[in-house]
Amino acid sequence: MSDTRIAFIGAGNMAASLIGGLRAQGVPAAAIRASDPGAEQRALIAAEHGIELFADNAEAVAGAEVVVLAVKPQVMKAVCQALAAHLRPEQLIVSIAAGIGCASLEAWLGERPVVRCMPNTPALLRQGVSGLFANARVSAAQRQQAEQLLGAVGLALWLDEERLLDAVTAVSGSGPAYFFLLMEAMTAAGEQLGLPRDTAAQLTLQTALGAARMATESGVDAAELRRRVTSPNGTTEAAINAFQAGGFEALVQQALAAAARRSAELAEQLGR
Repeated sequence: MSDTRIAFIGAGNMAASLIGGLRAQGVPAAAIRASDPGAEQRALIAAEHGIELFADNAEAVAGAEVVVLAVKPQVMKAVCQALAAHLRPEQLIVSIAAGIGCASLEAWLGERPVVRCMPNTPALLRQGVSGLFANARVSAAQRQQAEQLLGAVGLALWLDEERLLDAVTAVSGSGPAYFFLLMEAMTAAGEQLGLPRDTAAQLTLQTALGAARMATESGVDAAELRRRVTSPNGTTEAAINAFQAGGFEALVQQALAAAARRSAELAEQLGR
């Protein structure tokens, strides 16, 4: 990406994370520019990353090969329609806005190469994961550019069907909140068992971190890791049995299905 000129439309948290990831990978500040309506945010990003910031979106995209749309979904239509006349046909459009489909982006921007991405908030720590979908106009080289862009903040996975981005949203886009909810519940349960709240919280957070590292670094699937730590008639089995008696797996399936349905509904509403 060091030879690719990239423009960010919107310089909020996710854009700042991507910019920071690119800079950490050696992409020069001169190759990155961004626009944002907030003077304070422009000053903050310029000071932190040394890139050029603009109030005008059209100025930001001039000369860029990749244009990253990082604005809120609710304003995407207006931003795209105002920007369309200032884009070149060969510029790659990368959208990280949830709920805005390729068809809508093409209707607002004209027919051009578009990659839709669904990142998640751990990208702020460069530990994210993103689902990517490219329309038919995206070249192999542009796919590589998009993959490297999102790879700057974590894992980037390609999807063959755009509709699967709703599933990505349900699993990983919204997924951090599910783990946070479990952490909340475990901390509260530890406190009810007599632990000081701070101790219960530390035990919960470190256990979550350790379990995640075991799952990602061991090369063993989660089901087998669970079996290995579940001794017959032991304490872990007692807890697992209680989870399953309460319909844990079915509840997770219902929750993710609800998230996927809502993602599809939002795409329909926001893409008009």
